[in-house]
Amino acid sequence: MPSGHRKAIQYALIAALGGFLFGFDTAVISGVEKTIQQLWHLSDLWHGFTVSAALFGTAFGALFSGRPAERLGRKKMLQFIGFLYAFTSIATALSHHWIDFIVFRFLGGLAVGASSVVGPMYISEISPARLRGRLVGFFQLNIVVGILVAFLSNYFLLKYLGSGSWRWMLGVQAVPALIFFGWVFFIPESPRWLIGHDQLDRARVVLQKLQVQHVEETLQEIRQSLQHREDLVKEKLWQKKYARPIAYAMLLAMFNQLSGINAILYYAPRIFEMTGIRANLAFLQAMLVGFTNFVFTIIAMSVIDRAGRKTLLIIGSLGMILFLGLTANAFFQDVHGGYAVMIYLIGFIAFFAFSQGAVIWVFISEIFPNKVRSKGQAIGSTTHWTMDILISWLFPWMAATLGGGASFLIFAGMMVLQLIFVWRFLPETRGKSLEQIQAALGIDVKPSEVSV
Repeated sequence: MPSGHRKAIQYALIAALGGFLFGFDTAVISGVEKTIQQLWHLSDLWHGFTVSAALFGTAFGALFSGRPAERLGRKKMLQFIGFLYAFTSIATALSHHWIDFIVFRFLGGLAVGASSVVGPMYISEISPARLRGRLVGFFQLNIVVGILVAFLSNYFLLKYLGSGSWRWMLGVQAVPALIFFGWVFFIPESPRWLIGHDQLDRARVVLQKLQVQHVEETLQEIRQSLQHREDLVKEKLWQKKYARPIAYAMLLAMFNQLSGINAILYYAPRIFEMTGIRANLAFLQAMLVGFTNFVFTIIAMSVIDRAGRKTLLIIGSLGMILFLGLTANAFFQDVHGGYAVMIYLIGFIAFFAFSQGAVIWVFISEIFPNKVRSKGQAIGSTTHWTMDILISWLFPWMAATLGGGASFLIFAGMMVLQLIFVWRFLPETRGKSLEQIQAALGIDVKPSEVSV
């Protein structure tokens, strides 16, 4: 492997640590949600609101992080994200009032949302085309590693510290957050951002570090594609020519959440307890969910640039329909005390990780042209997190009012719709340059806008 590729991998791994914190923050709430409901005497709806408080911040972070990423640079934004993760994890752990908890979870959510936009953006801009899918996939891999570590952390903290462990569950995230914050100082700025802001000497150094062939030619090609720097801010996303990538990004993000994935991740111990499993075993089963997520994300990453994004999504849709249907049936049959629901949910997680989980951030980072990429990723991420808010807020009410069977049947129905959408409409982006993808979507790419 060329040393330049090794450098790209190193930088991608560091940036992808934001994904680890993203995943940890997402899953850690599953260990504390029942305790805080009892502590502050919350109804089902207010309990759902409390769990989803971080997601309100996530939606804002995803929506508004694109512009500062263009003005300040990807690197500075990643540094700020690391600091915010560390601060809010400690502050949330020390909260003694419900409103304080809500505020700090919201602020932590800002870091998650910004990370979901800036991390994949940075990685896609420093990656060679043939490695881009796998390198952006590092971000998703780190999300599932963070989820797994959060489940492990919750299980062992509960086992050894008991009911008072919930503050430690939240606060321990500060350690990897500070590590991420420190390591970001050692990565370069995106060469495309540097060229777009007339910092050609710095961009030349970065391209040389990445051992790009024909550095001067590459620099000039990128410069031509970004020659009107103000277009990065002033180019409007909501135009007819961008209608297809906008629709694809928003629909894929919606279906990602309508699968019920984060309802399962946030409430996994509660779901297993609904089947009659004891609390400590419910936490152990949640840990198995996290491990399955990790393993099948690795499998997906190993084939995403060979099998293609669309193929993975079709296979995943079929598997998720099957296992969500089996889960719904188990609840309708009132199965208690067994392991059927655990087996079915692990099957669902395997197919989700193999498809939607691995594909979403790669696909959204690829389908928008240079001038609106940050805005397009912000739209995709904002849609993702807005749907996440609705599902996580309403799931406790759904489970209590409709029951587990009806809730999971709704999720299965959404995956039927996803299968139709992917099969009939979604384009394949495997092995194509960013400009070839734009052409396939019907977006005119002028010669002066071509980049590598």
